[in-house]
Order: sequence, then structure tokens, then C-alpha cells
Amino acid sequence: MASDRSLPPKSHFGARLTIGIFRLALEELAIYALWRWILPELGIDLPLFMLVLAMVAWGAFGVVRFVLAARALKTPETPGLPSPIGSVAKVITPLDPLGTVRIKGETWTALLMDGEKVEIGEEVTVTDMEGLCLHVKRGRPD
Repeated sequence: MASDRSLPPKSHFGARLTIGIFRLALEELAIYALWRWILPELGIDLPLFMLVLAMVAWGAFGVVRFVLAARALKTPETPGLPSPIGSVAKVITPLDPLGTVRIKGETWTALLMDGEKVEIGEEVTVTDMEGLCLHVKRGRPD
């Protein structure tokens, strides 16, 4: 007997579509109720084409909202951050031996493991990671 664990998870697209249509119908009904009963009580008399225009605009917004939400839910989860070990970083505050480096737009605390002070703008290679502190050595990887 095959295990269900090997099957990919269901997307539930049909359920989301059904709920989206139901929600949009309720929202359209609320717009109609506002036009039919609430606005006349306030002395505001809008013509029928304004109701149709409002409902079409709200319907278009609902479709765009559904498409964007479905697209966002379809993006795969990132299981974890990629390891910075082996990456080349640029020094943004001098490493003597502690300072900061930048890798792919992110700023990290770094500890220089060998050699003397490394100046701003020089490149270092990440050799290890301890918590949120990177261990680095001078230069590019071999």
C-alpha cells in the first residue's frame, strides 16, 4: 500500500474559488443594499448606471484580488536560508578582528580568523558561521 506522504499537497484551488465567488456575491449584494436602501435614506439619489459601474469595478477588483492571492499562495516555501559559507563578502567596517561585512545586500557581523586588520572595501571569504556571526578570512576562495 502506497503512503500518502509521497503525494504533493492539494492546492485547494476549487475551494478558494468557491469561497471567492461567494464572498464577491455578498459584497455585490451589500453594494446593491447600500444603493437601494441606505443612500435614499440619506437623501442621495444615484442613477442605475452608477450602481452598475460600482458593481463592475468592485467585481474587477475582486478578480484581481483573487488572482494575486492565488499566485501568492502558489509560490513555494523556502525551507531555510542558504548557507553563506564559501561566499565572498565586502567589508563595510574594518575587521580588527570584529567588524561588519555585506553579502548579497545583507549586513552581517564578522570575525576575522586570520591575519591582520582588513580595511573597508576589501573582500573576505566566509569560512564558518556561529549564530549570527560569520567567521571570515582575507581574500577570495581558493
